[in-house]
Amino acid sequence: MSLAPDFESLEVGGTLPETHYAPDNIQLFFYNAVLWNAHRIHYDLPYATEVEGYKGLVIAGPMLGDWLAQVVDNWIGDRGMVQRVEYSNRMASFIGETLTAGGTVIAIDQGARTADFDLWVKNEAGDVITPGKVTARFY
Repeated sequence: MSLAPDFESLEVGGTLPETHYAPDNIQLFFYNAVLWNAHRIHYDLPYATEVEGYKGLVIAGPMLGDWLAQVVDNWIGDRGMVQRVEYSNRMASFIGETLTAGGTVIAIDQGARTADFDLWVKNEAGDVITPGKVTARFY
């Protein structure tokens, strides 16, 4: 993954490197355990499919939001830090899918040394399942 350019070189419309995620049921279980999220749709396949009607184990929404922040955090490296994250889960995603996160620079504040990003997580069909925005401050 390429690191962010120097703050002075950022351009509105610049794209961040995409990151691909394919979590398995063990990663999903541990993630939800850390959050104390005991909803069975994340670890009990018969419950998720037969009772709730999903096509598989559902990837936790907060995990998708974390991936949005990670896209910027990994790209910016030690040149800055994520200050604000907002996102909205619009569609369910499931174990076995490969999801892709990425985004673009939408605003730069030279005085505050911040940049705003439009971000997304897409499913394999290319649907944006989690749109979001991140603000990062550069050192």
